[in-house]
Amino acid sequence: MLSSATSSFSFHHHRHHHHHNQPLIMTLILNSPPLPCGNSKNIFSYHSHHFHRSSFHHHSFKFLNPKPFRFRSTNHIPSYSSSSSTNPIRQTLQEEDEESLDLSNFDSDDGNLVKNLPSSPAIEVKELEELPEQWRRTRIAWLCKELPSHNPPTVLRLLNAQRKWINQEDLTYIAVHSMRKRDNETAFRVYKWMLRQRWFQFDFALATRLADYSGKERKFSRCREIFDDIINKGRVPSESTFHILTVAYLSSSEEGCLEEACGIYNRMIQFGGYQPRLSLHNSLFRALIGKTGGSSKQFLQQAEFIFHNIKTSELEIQKDICAGLIWLHSYQDEIDREKIMELREEMKRLGYEEGTDVLVSLLRAHSKEGDVEETERTWLKLLDSDATLPYQAFVYRMEVYSKVGEPMKSLDIFRAMQEHLGFTTFVAYNKIIEVMSKTEEIEIVETLVEEFITSSLKPLVPAFINLMRMYSRLNMHGELEAAFFRCLEKCIPNRTIYNIYLESLVKVGNFVKASEIFNRMQCDGAIGVNSRACNTILGVYLLCGENDEAEKVYDLMCKKKFDVEALLMEKLGPILSLSKKVIKKPTRLNLTKEQREILIGLLLGGVQIESDEERKVHAIQFEFNQESSVHSALKRHIHNEYHEWVKDPSKADEEGEEIPSKFSTTAHTYFGFYADQFLSKGKPTIPKLIHRWLSPRVLAYWYMYGGHRTSSGDILLKLKGGNREDVERIVKSLKAMSLDCRVKKKGRVSWIGLFGSNSLGFWKLTETYILDNLKDLLKPDVESLELDEDQDINFDSETDSEEYVSEQADSKTN
Repeated sequence: MLSSATSSFSFHHHRHHHHHNQPLIMTLILNSPPLPCGNSKNIFSYHSHHFHRSSFHHHSFKFLNPKPFRFRSTNHIPSYSSSSSTNPIRQTLQEEDEESLDLSNFDSDDGNLVKNLPSSPAIEVKELEELPEQWRRTRIAWLCKELPSHNPPTVLRLLNAQRKWINQEDLTYIAVHSMRKRDNETAFRVYKWMLRQRWFQFDFALATRLADYSGKERKFSRCREIFDDIINKGRVPSESTFHILTVAYLSSSEEGCLEEACGIYNRMIQFGGYQPRLSLHNSLFRALIGKTGGSSKQFLQQAEFIFHNIKTSELEIQKDICAGLIWLHSYQDEIDREKIMELREEMKRLGYEEGTDVLVSLLRAHSKEGDVEETERTWLKLLDSDATLPYQAFVYRMEVYSKVGEPMKSLDIFRAMQEHLGFTTFVAYNKIIEVMSKTEEIEIVETLVEEFITSSLKPLVPAFINLMRMYSRLNMHGELEAAFFRCLEKCIPNRTIYNIYLESLVKVGNFVKASEIFNRMQCDGAIGVNSRACNTILGVYLLCGENDEAEKVYDLMCKKKFDVEALLMEKLGPILSLSKKVIKKPTRLNLTKEQREILIGLLLGGVQIESDEERKVHAIQFEFNQESSVHSALKRHIHNEYHEWVKDPSKADEEGEEIPSKFSTTAHTYFGFYADQFLSKGKPTIPKLIHRWLSPRVLAYWYMYGGHRTSSGDILLKLKGGNREDVERIVKSLKAMSLDCRVKKKGRVSWIGLFGSNSLGFWKLTETYILDNLKDLLKPDVESLELDEDQDINFDSETDSEEYVSEQADSKTN
């Protein structure tokens, strides 16, 4: 507790918060670049100054509370700007034919997203002068001045020192005063400290106000935390909190925020009983269709729910709502023709014309169904319009004619597209090569593949797969082998390419080379082996009488939980009996040592654990960045490593289809240990014994999943969760490996930087476990490091809204 000597210090105002006069701009337009989280840098420094006792008078604090703290909800609500896009359909060049919907005419009324919301409950607090004790007024005023100047640990110590006298009314005053100055950071810390006190009684008005202010600053994690507090206390959050939290999620480009926005929106209607405004309906719908088609199609049910809410609320149905739903329906595996017709009728009733977006969506739907007549009818409508013909329209016509057995018509359409547009996309090349290879038009396919290679378009792998499959069906194994090595020269082949070549070698009886290719696949972590490859080579060893090799492959298949083909199992049975080896029937899932170490590294890098507390089961949620070349290679390797655990592994593993960027394991009690270690009250944390688990393999996978090589050649490791002490344990462990590092904390993420010779030492320690095709991307740049050891990231700069941490392993630990 502060003594009366407090009066011997001045109450100098250390930092003025000017940012409360600047409205926060939250742009929710689809094509706008993502804005950084946080609207200002709130890093404060503390300086103590002596002053004369005579200056310590009651009137010195009147500026803190000139009038009662009664908030009005419209005074400081930031406005949201909007912009419109005039771009045509974005031709997103991805491996599948995916494009984003043109939203140039979509009026979501973004400028009114948070204006005129229902008022939050008013917070009533006494004036400072109304408090009976002079010493209490003095200390509260001092805390109002000092708390914003310190980092969280110091704020915690200051508040702990006031436990003997401070009460909830006093702390509410401090929180309210902080919010009036737009210092929501301090208000939140005071609020969190209050929650932990035995005398605390939940204050709905204060929580609502703080949640709303945090959401308006786009700090969705903090807003969600208070939102959950309100629900856990048995209260229903206010309409403004639901609305602002949804907008905060929509304004973020982070993975998973769109799903969270949908969840809050749904609870706003089903749990809160509120009716969202048209602007919120439209903004959420815009976000759902703002992705490429393949990734947006999963949101069809949510989009239908929004459409239903707009219609039942008798709000205006804009043209792009109907067009967007048709677009989503056209991407589904099963086309709901009746629903599409209803939406077209709705557009007609509202007086909306079917634009290019709708016509292209109809072409896609009709081509999937193989309906040539409707496809051509829609094509003629597209020709009659003044719009530029998109390349997708040609591709869908090519597809529909291939389905009805007219591949040469597809080829004519492809050549017409080249002539009309003056260019060719990789999507069109891959589609026509797929069509012609199925008809086994050898010369045409070879010509198209050569054209594709010389065009410098990518990716080439699907074209080589279709070419090699055609050669395999025609038993043209010499040409297949030439295509395989051409593929090695021109691009990075995947497991499917290797499997086709492996099976070709087996067919021609080249068992020695087949064994070499299998071993190469097994050694290359980015390729790996699957059930198909193992059964192929197992058949070879059994045929050649190489029983020892066959047993090794069988042991590998048991370890990876691959199924052995029945015919091969019959031949393998007597061999296992002779060696007195029991036939293994793996029924119980268990992680190997390698899988355990890999999982720890991935969890440090940010992989999430989903828990079902009622059933006491947990699942690992793997999520990879589609834009990262490192993650693209790592994704297949991880999918292969945890093959037996993956929930609904789909056909990707066997048929060469693209593995999704997000997949999870089955929910299992086995992962309970990792949930206990890496989760605390549902939030990521760092295990107390992590220093014992930091093996070279753990560090390597942490680097591959959550790490980054800077432009200057240094290494950064991202660490989610954990407090200062947890980070210090990791830093101390790295120092024990002769690796000095520095730490910078930004929000809930810590970045551990290894610079200069330390990054080289880290690389030498982990290189063995880095995937071969990632080494060039992740290896530190020796020449750059010799020139400048710290030029890419400023670890002495301020962070956004969190304390700065810069420490060596021997600070506080030695």
